[in-house]
Amino acid sequence: MCGTCGCGSDNNGPTILKPGEHKHTHGEHHHDEHGHSHDHNHHHHDGHTHSHGHHHDNHTHDHQHKVLEIEQDILQNNQVLAARNRGYFEAKNIFALNLVSSPGSGKTSILERTLADLKNDISFYVIEGDQQTLNDANRIDKLKIPVVQINTGKGCHLESDVVYDAVKKLEIKDNSILMIENVGNLVCPSMFDLGENKRVVILSTTEGEDKPIKYPDMFHTADICIINKMDLLPYVNIDIEKLKNYALQVNPHLQFFEMSATKGEGMEKWYEWLKNPS
Repeated sequence: MCGTCGCGSDNNGPTILKPGEHKHTHGEHHHDEHGHSHDHNHHHHDGHTHSHGHHHDNHTHDHQHKVLEIEQDILQNNQVLAARNRGYFEAKNIFALNLVSSPGSGKTSILERTLADLKNDISFYVIEGDQQTLNDANRIDKLKIPVVQINTGKGCHLESDVVYDAVKKLEIKDNSILMIENVGNLVCPSMFDLGENKRVVILSTTEGEDKPIKYPDMFHTADICIINKMDLLPYVNIDIEKLKNYALQVNPHLQFFEMSATKGEGMEKWYEWLKNPS
């Protein structure tokens, strides 16, 4: 469970599928999925109803403390497993990118365009993260790029352990680039290191120039900032320089790429960086 937003995977946990595979469900054995509602008004045999309306301040404090402890344990465990991923990537000379954004930023479009244009020059592998469906993985599969889909169920981010399992399923060769498309969300993914070499935050010109200061943790932990949908700039009320300044206030070391994935404009600098990342 994520301590920030309370999200959690369904009872079966995340699923890792290659295009064409089918998910096996075992829900028919989970009797506890039938939602039992418990009324806290206790009815005694004498017909009187006693309602417990006491406010336990100490209980609330203890609960908050336990939630904090659980969150710390989850993050610490994720960091340990992220270090394992990082060692694995380093040993095999795999350059791993964690792509993060809000839904609708054009993250998958950028990924598709990049793979289509560079697949003859670079050995790519892809992990697609989403709550449901194989739609994105199927789009990548059409490009003849090895891909697996992680469906997180109710989870709103990827974690390092399931990324490791997905990497094993992909059977990634040495000297390649791994693209990890995270679940569309600018909050929780910022907390979870996946062992990546670089974190790439993507936003579009349609999202507003104050996004970096609304979601500072994500921009603070990112290495690269892609500004997509530059072709829409004449039609939206946004100051790109102000957006960059906001982002640099949060993280002075951010490197920017401006592009339009649908038009193919501005992709060359991004491609040059992928061929010789720094």
